[in-house]
Amino acid sequence: MTGLPDYNRPAFARVAEELRAQGKAVFNPGEIGPTENIMPRAWYMRRDLEALMKSDSVYVLPGWGESEGAKLEIAIAKELELPIIFTTTPNAKEVKT
Repeated sequence: MTGLPDYNRPAFARVAEELRAQGKAVFNPGEIGPTENIMPRAWYMRRDLEALMKSDSVYVLPGWGESEGAKLEIAIAKELELPIIFTTTPNAKEVKT
């Protein structure tokens, strides 16, 4: 999210909406406050990693390879043996697990 216009919230919102329509519970970091990005980056990473520990899968948006936070989350998800779903477009179509 860091470094992208509006922290890429529109893409996160589209994916979250589609997943919720499928009946999935979603943690969308763009929805959880404070959304004004007034806290240090470490605060957001701790919050996101805490949610990751409670998750049963991870959906990854395009461009994740440019994000140090996403790379860390994927590495942890792999260690936790969580399914990782890489999306090819900003929606929740599964292309790789």
